[in-house]
Amino acid sequence: MSTRTKQVIRVVLGLGLAVALLGWGFPRFAKTTWGDVMDDILMVSAWNAVGFLGLVLVGLGCYTFTFTGSLPGLSHWRAFIVNICGSSVSNLLPGGGAVGLAATYTILRSWGFKNRDVSTSAIVTGVWNTLARIALPIVAIIMLWVGNDGLPKALTSAAIAATISGLAIFAAFVAILASEKSARTIGRGLDKLLAPLFRRRKRTMSIDALVRDMRLRINEVVRTGWLQMTLGMIGFFGFYYLLFVLIMHSVNVYLPLGILFAAFAIGRLLTAVAVTPGGVGVTEIASVSALVGWGADSAAAGAGIVLFSIFTHLMEVPLGALGWLAWSMSPRVENATGEDEDPVTDEAAVTAR
Repeated sequence: MSTRTKQVIRVVLGLGLAVALLGWGFPRFAKTTWGDVMDDILMVSAWNAVGFLGLVLVGLGCYTFTFTGSLPGLSHWRAFIVNICGSSVSNLLPGGGAVGLAATYTILRSWGFKNRDVSTSAIVTGVWNTLARIALPIVAIIMLWVGNDGLPKALTSAAIAATISGLAIFAAFVAILASEKSARTIGRGLDKLLAPLFRRRKRTMSIDALVRDMRLRINEVVRTGWLQMTLGMIGFFGFYYLLFVLIMHSVNVYLPLGILFAAFAIGRLLTAVAVTPGGVGVTEIASVSALVGWGADSAAAGAGIVLFSIFTHLMEVPLGALGWLAWSMSPRVENATGEDEDPVTDEAAVTAR
């Protein structure tokens, strides 16, 4: 079976699973019907919808600070374009992160950025995104504890798992930055672990060499841009949480802020699930189950979760189309297709991320 055929099968299965989860699983776990959910959705005014879209744009604008902090020379407007272009592709395909990253490479290379700089940016922003999503359940636990809202066992377990995972990722990242020996050891370990993936493909650089080569550049990016990148992530998730709260209030779901944040955190953490595009179906079921379990009206909670997914997931597709249009009209660097003096393959960068 060819690679293309496998990809097509994977896409069809992923989309089919997403449809099944939303069509059958979502109302079942939400303990409601799609008819009742749609009745609540239709009660939301057009003015509210415009405001929700505005918050999405502000959140995406905040993320440009993370992007520009990881790639010196990138303007906020171009960071906005490349982000929505990559996200739109990622949200259309199961496991679309690699495709989205390839799109990011294409756009940034056309603007004259070198492979090595784009690779460094991809790794650093990948780590920042992962750590931010892992941190959300931990913050939710703190908010629930401070608000005396109770600590659900499932959320506590998720927070513990997230803490362990986050510490492991953070420790590996710090080791790469602090020690060349650790970077070499981690690189060789990744080489052995990922070797089966590359048996039929030629690589110009091993993971071991990639990690060691990029260590100094990652150090420089983190040293100069860590605060900007962190504030960008805080702003991004902060405005998306505000959007989540306002959407819930618009459908008359009034739960304590700590509980709403816990449901929000569960959904954001599960967006990394690659079996469906952007985790669609999985995130909605988990979030609505949490809200209903904490006492929210079933139909109202279902409507709120669907609306939040529409504005944070589906809306990125038309926004991405506008982004691709803006990129097609932007000036190119004529020698952008040339290789760097020290090339780093896209394949290796995707794997490292």
